[in-house]
Parts: sequence; structure tokens; C-alpha cells
Amino acid sequence: MKAFKVFGPCKLEGEVHVQGAKNAVLPIMSAIILQDLPVLLRNVPQVQDVFTMIELLKILGARIEWKGKNELLVDPSTIRNYIAPYEIVNRMRASIYVLGPLLMKFGKAEVSFPGGCAFGPRPIDFHLNGLTLLGADLEIERGYIKATMERPRATEISLNFKSVGTTIHLMTTASFIEGETTLINCAQEPEVVTTAEFLVKSGVNIDGAGTDVIRIKGVKKLKSLPEFDIIPDRIEAGTYLTAGFMTAGKVKVVDCEPQHLEPVIIKLREAGAKIQKGKGFVSVEPRKKSIRSLHLETQPFPGFPTDMQPQFMSMLTVAKGTSMIKEGIYPNRFSHAFELQRLGAHIKVVEPTALVEGVDRLTGAEVTGQDLRGSAALVLAGMIAEGTTTVFGIEHLERGYENFREKLVSLGAKIVVLNENH
Repeated sequence: MKAFKVFGPCKLEGEVHVQGAKNAVLPIMSAIILQDLPVLLRNVPQVQDVFTMIELLKILGARIEWKGKNELLVDPSTIRNYIAPYEIVNRMRASIYVLGPLLMKFGKAEVSFPGGCAFGPRPIDFHLNGLTLLGADLEIERGYIKATMERPRATEISLNFKSVGTTIHLMTTASFIEGETTLINCAQEPEVVTTAEFLVKSGVNIDGAGTDVIRIKGVKKLKSLPEFDIIPDRIEAGTYLTAGFMTAGKVKVVDCEPQHLEPVIIKLREAGAKIQKGKGFVSVEPRKKSIRSLHLETQPFPGFPTDMQPQFMSMLTVAKGTSMIKEGIYPNRFSHAFELQRLGAHIKVVEPTALVEGVDRLTGAEVTGQDLRGSAALVLAGMIAEGTTTVFGIEHLERGYENFREKLVSLGAKIVVLNENH
């Protein structure tokens, strides 16, 4: 098992560039299935989830080629297959995004139940219920969702939960259904907005993206869209800002969108951080005082993101006083809490809440990340712990962070890679 050895404590200092948003590029790659001509995507992160989506689209028949380090040409004109197999889909929940586009392209689709980070049930019932309301006939057979659609229908759908994935999936599917579909109680995340922008530039009339009511007037055929830029990754940017503040360093995060980071910035300031922001950058100044404790609840955007909860928990392990973290999205997303205890953190978990009593210092130990953001949180904790921290489970990190270790090392962190043989 691959691992990082983190030598602490350290103080980060310098400038770090933000990659494109993993959670924006995946649904847009899926939406390209509905196009007839190639699309060049710019600012695409070279992370494992993107590689998995490339593999899936190639199995479906797409031609895909890297044109530059972060430029990806996706040609859907050769897609002939409508079956997304278990061995690919099982690796990543975002694979469900191909179901609707394949259904609209072929009138039928077969997609295995998806996998992904294992921090509790994230049922795809919302996706399936919505597709049914749009006219899909669905059967579950041998672990596959088998879908047909003879009579697509534009309709009004009220979502039970502000799900990013469901909002994007149904919006994309409805883009190919003539008439007006209205989605109510939509997610408002930037990834929803940018997917809508991609579809609008492809000729779909979409109103309300970024609010909780989205109206889609579908088309029979998308306009060709030669190229599209992927938005910066707000979670990666937030991770480096948090790391800078934790280590009492001075970190400038560039090529980011400060507006997307506002929920994180607000809480960092509440914890005592001095934050500067301008066009395309956010920076944190060196702190001279202890980190302040927080009351934190994860919520759909524009609330505090669940994908920043683990990193903040690491930060709050050494805050002054007791912090309360309520997980409002995934109630049992706390596997990192038990690993942080191995470093000396005082954390009590009663799902969906964790109480974090700040300690004077963490000490190095062996820990294992169970998911993408939890693994990042453990690396951050290792950077403030005294001694050496070995973080296993690094393969989770590679799903969503491009050059995570290299970027931290460029800021002054001391991290080396251990492979399976150590």
C-alpha cells in the first residue's frame, strides 16, 4: 500500500496554483456524450477520477486524447456502446452521470450500480426517480440499471434533497427533451452552474442555475461546442488555505475563484485567520495566536462544504477550546476522526456530530485514510504533528488532487513517498 511519510511540524509559505474542478469536469465529460463533434476541455485535472471517466467513455466508444498537460479532447462521434460495465463504474459514483445521456442518445442504456468513497449511503434513488418522471422505464437486473425511454416527457420534478449529482444529471437529461422541464429544490453549487453553462453554450435554454429552481427547454440536437474551460477546484483551494493557516504559514492560492470559496473563508476568519482576496487569488497571512474553536455545520452551497469538513477537523484538533462539527450532508463521514485520535486528538463522535477538544499538540503516528478528503486531512494533521506521521490510503488522495505532495513540498512541507515494499 502506498503511503506518505510526513515530517512535522512545518510552516508552509509560498504560492500554489489550483487545478480544474474534478466535480465539474466529470459531469461535463458525460454531457459530451450528447454532442456530435469533438469538444476540447481546458483546465482538466490529471486525477484518478478523470482517468476513470476517460476509461469509461472509451469503453462506450469515444475517442479521447490529451492535447496538453491539462487539455483533453473528447470525441463522442464514435460512441456506439450503451453499456457501462461494473469493473469501471464500481470505482466511482460519478459514473452514474452517463446513464441519462446514453438513454437520450440511444433510447436505452445499461449502467452498473456505482461505487466511490465509502463514508455512508449515498443512494442513487433520487437519480432514478427523476429519470422515471422524465419518461424512463427502469429495471434493476443483476446489479445493473437497465433503462429504456420510448416517450420522453418534459415535466416538473421536486427533489427531496439538494443533491448536486441529481440536479446535474436530470438537468443534462432534460436538455434533450423537448418542452420545459422544471427542477425544484436544486443544488446551487458552482459545479451545477458551470454544467448549465456548458449546456447553454451547446444551445439549450436553461434558466435559474445557481438558484433552487431551474427551468430547462430541451432541444433535439446540441450545437457543436469546440472548447470549454473547467472552473477552478474550490475544495483543493480550500485545502491549501486551511493548511497554510494550520501551520501558521503564509500561503497564496492562485488561479482560484474567491466567490466559490466564501463559505470556507468565512469560517477561517472566524477561527482567527487573516485572509486577503483579489481577482483569481486568496491568501492567508501567518497567524500569531492560537486557532479559535468553531461551531460548524456542513450544508449544501452556499453553506459550508462537506468536502472541507475533514480538513477543518484536523485544524480544530489544536484549536483553543472545544469545537462542534455537525455533518449535515453525510451523517457518518467521520472515519478520519478515529485516525486523528491516533495522533493525540481529543474527538468524541456521536453521529452526525463530532466534538473536538483542542490539545496543545499532536504527535506523529501511523494512520490510514479511508476516503479522498479524509486522507488529505490526515496529511495536514501530520504537518502540524511533532515527529513523523505515516499516512496510508494515499490512493484515495489521487482520485481528486493533482500533485498533492509536490504542491505541499513546494510550500515547504517535508513529505516523502513510501511504496508497497516499505
